[in-house]
Formats: sequence, C-alpha cells, structure tokens
Amino acid sequence: MTPLPNAWTLDPDTLAEAVALRHELHRFPEVSGTEFETAKRIAARMGAFGAEVVEGLGGTGVAAVFGPKDLQGGTTLMIRAELDALPILEAEGPEYRSEVDGVGHLCGHDGHMAILFAVASALSRHAPATRVVLLFQPAEETGAGARAVLDDPKFAALQPDMAIALHNLPKLPLGAIALQEGPVACASKGLHVAFTGQTSHAARPENGHSPGLALARLIPALAALSRDVPTEDPRFRLATVTHARLGVPSFGISPGEAELQVTLRTLLNAEMETLEAEARALIEAEGAEFAPVITVHDPFSHSVNAPAATALLESATQDLPRVKGAIPMRPSEDFGLFGTQIPAAMLFLGSGTDQPELHNPDFDFPDALIPIGAEIFLRAIQAFSVPL
Repeated sequence: MTPLPNAWTLDPDTLAEAVALRHELHRFPEVSGTEFETAKRIAARMGAFGAEVVEGLGGTGVAAVFGPKDLQGGTTLMIRAELDALPILEAEGPEYRSEVDGVGHLCGHDGHMAILFAVASALSRHAPATRVVLLFQPAEETGAGARAVLDDPKFAALQPDMAIALHNLPKLPLGAIALQEGPVACASKGLHVAFTGQTSHAARPENGHSPGLALARLIPALAALSRDVPTEDPRFRLATVTHARLGVPSFGISPGEAELQVTLRTLLNAEMETLEAEARALIEAEGAEFAPVITVHDPFSHSVNAPAATALLESATQDLPRVKGAIPMRPSEDFGLFGTQIPAAMLFLGSGTDQPELHNPDFDFPDALIPIGAEIFLRAIQAFSVPL
C-alpha cells in the first residue's frame, strides 16, 4: 500500500480537535431536517480549512470542496457523512451527554462528521490531486435527505463521479471492516393507514361502526406477507406492524376510527414494489368499508455497492481485519439513493462487540474509530487519483 503524504498524517492535535468536535455535536443534537446549528458548526470549520463551502444543500446540507477546480470529468470523489440525530432520550452517560431533551446522537453520525473533519484537516495541509467533495447530508434517518440533496440544483454543480461512505456497526470487533460488492442495506417504506367508522355508546356497539375487527385481522395478515428467508436472498421481505390504535381510551365509547403503521422491508427495490402492492391490496380488502387512507413515510432505496466504488474501498482497507456475514443488513441507509445516480459504495466499520445497538439510548460512538475512518478515506482519495 502506497504511503500517504506526510502532511496527511493524523497528528495528536488534529485527532484531539476531531474528538472535541464530536463531543460538541453530541451535546447539541438536532433531528432530521432541523440541523441548522449543526450545519453552521460544520460550515465554519470547513471554511477555516480553506474549502469551497456550499451551504443549504437539500435544506441544511453542507458540502466542502477540496482540490483542483479545473479538472475534467471522472475526477471528483464524494465522501458522505450525516448531520442528523434521533428523537430518542439518551441514557445517563458521558459528560458530553445530550443537552437537548429527547434527542440524541445515538446512531454515530456525530462520529462520522468528526471523521470527515479529520479528513478535511489533512486535505487543508496538502491539497489532493483529485477533486474531493465532503458532503454532510441532512435527514438521513427519515430517508428524505439524499433525495433532497440530489434534487438541489447546487448539487448538480458539484458533479461527483463516485461516492463512498461508511457507517459504524455495533457487534463487530472495533475497527474491523464489513465490505462487499452488491446489496448491503435493505429498501424500506412506512405505510400509515387511517380507518373511519362511527362511534356509539359502548352499551350499544351495534349502533356504531367499529373498525376493530378489520384492524385485528390486518395485523397478522400484514405480518404474514414476510418471507422466512435469509436477508441476502433477493426474495427477502419483512412486514412489521410498528403501531396500532383503536378508538379512544374510554370505557363508554365504542370505537369509530383506527390507525395502523407498518414498515415494509426488502433487499431490493423491485421486490419492494411487489410487497407494497400486496400490502395495499390487503388493506383495501380488509378495510374497504372504513375508507382506508394510506400515506407513505420514510421511504428508503436499497443500497447496492457498485463494483468500481467497492474496489476503491477495498484498496483503502487492505490492512484492516475483515468480518464476513454482517451484511447485507436489514436496516436501511439512504446513501443508497446516490448509488442510483453514480457508482457508490458503503463500508461498515466495527464499533465494538460490547457496544449497544444503534438507536439504543446507551449507544455512544467510539472516539477510537475517528483515526481509522479518516485514514480509510484518505487512502481512498489517494487511490482515486490513480487508476485502480
């Protein structure tokens, strides 16, 4: 493996600054679509590194551009991190615990941003031979951010030719890599269903029109759309009812309305189209007399690693330990949407076998991953400027 330029060495001061930034971001988390102060913090630091800074991408997104400005096509590499946190109350934990009630960086996006900070610091000391776009994307957790960025005219002007990213993954050894070509994260989509009937006195339910039986039939029927096959099987599908409500909490009122939420999950987008059609048909059949209204929420494309982008990450992680069987994972990642436009690949970086799961109140991104992740990206930048 070719040595990195000396100026790209991640010295103790740079790493200390990256850790301090992560702790700052951890204390002041913002949920999807509201990452205004987070974006300001990132933009200020990228500007201090001398990057060309583009703000307001897809709402609150920030891009920092390094390298030559007059390169031709095929020479721009995009590396993505996420800005948003989760609407989950963080458990009692570190001294830099979230100061925002009910919101926490419990997926590690603070750590992903700190990794790109360390990369930017290195690039500011020694300009890359290729053009590099560090994208800090909004609203990953809802699946809305990547689409908003792609639809923003300011993004088209950046013209990336390839995109890479990483995500930390608990239960893998610290610093170990999970990487492969092909599907790595599932497509998913949430359906919210509202049913309208008629209330009555609980003593005379026959005079009302309760959607209770329709709701009770739908819960197991939707779950039965799942297939008991491994996640890596292209036929994989999972329907999970995540919420159901009937009427109001009263002993005197026979229910007149209901709602249900179900999350659909498939390995590939094509199977999602089939699963959604079947779920809609089932809802319409079981709840026809209650005029079901179906709305779609948090849609995620599948994430499929392209050969060229995967090869780039392979070249950057040759010396790191590997874990097999960890991917494709069932959770979704809206980074996959970039892969429908340009060659893209994501690797998964182990955050420790004892680390709580992502989205757990006790989760905290390990600072030890910052230099590992930053060096991976710096090696990828170096390899991107030389034909693989």
